[in-house]
Amino acid sequence: MVDIRKILSQLADGEEQLLDTQFLAPCVRGGRVRTRVSSMVYTFQVSPRNFEGWGIFEPVNEKTAAVIEEPNLPQVAEYLQLLVSVRLHLACALQGQTWLAYPVNESDAKQRTGAAKPVLVHLVTEGSQFEPIVARWDGDCLWFEEIDRRADPLPSEKLKIALKKLILPQDVRFKGMTPEMRIVYELVTRNIKDFDPKVREEGRLQRALKMGGGELRDFGDRQDYWLVEWTSASGEHHSSAIAKNDLTVMSAGICLSGLDKDFDLQSLVGVVENR
Repeated sequence: MVDIRKILSQLADGEEQLLDTQFLAPCVRGGRVRTRVSSMVYTFQVSPRNFEGWGIFEPVNEKTAAVIEEPNLPQVAEYLQLLVSVRLHLACALQGQTWLAYPVNESDAKQRTGAAKPVLVHLVTEGSQFEPIVARWDGDCLWFEEIDRRADPLPSEKLKIALKKLILPQDVRFKGMTPEMRIVYELVTRNIKDFDPKVREEGRLQRALKMGGGELRDFGDRQDYWLVEWTSASGEHHSSAIAKNDLTVMSAGICLSGLDKDFDLQSLVGVVENR
């Protein structure tokens, strides 16, 4: 039979040993840390609650561990060496020192972590968008280790230039670009207003109207065309059906004797003004 008293005694000894233990662990802001003592895994809330970084912790009780001091770089390096190495491209800074990232090589990431998808990397202390890094996988989270100094920096710079020029993801091309780089670029553009398809089309319509002397009021998507609400320089309100691909007029909203398709949005404004 199982000796219950012996088990309880072992647990009591383990808890006593726990309170005398200091351990190294990474922690995100508001997160928890874990350690193993006598084959038992303990999870703690961190004191102070706003701590973020690498710390040496000491249990205050069975639920809370306090930060005693920050570890030195060799201690952190030794900890990280125990984990699985994964190469990633940084995409977007999220909260605190956490970034969204994507694998440099999908096949390699699947072998190492079981999946190839956008991931969170914690405690990123250096780096910028598109930069290649090395992170470490503990089976649950990815922790930043270092900038990947062995990687070619040129692709990252070309992606940054494309981003400044507002080049759409499908149009970005250069020697050495990989499918993974395109995905990282797409992840970055999702958070930029100027890459929103509707915002881009709004700018396109607005520019065409302004060149003719008109002003965009609103527009709606009608599958194959835009229904554009606009005003002329004299203040007249008009509603016109405009082809999406080249902004030719499908229906001007005024009588053009069947010649609607002979005009585009810019020239339509002039026609209306000179009636």
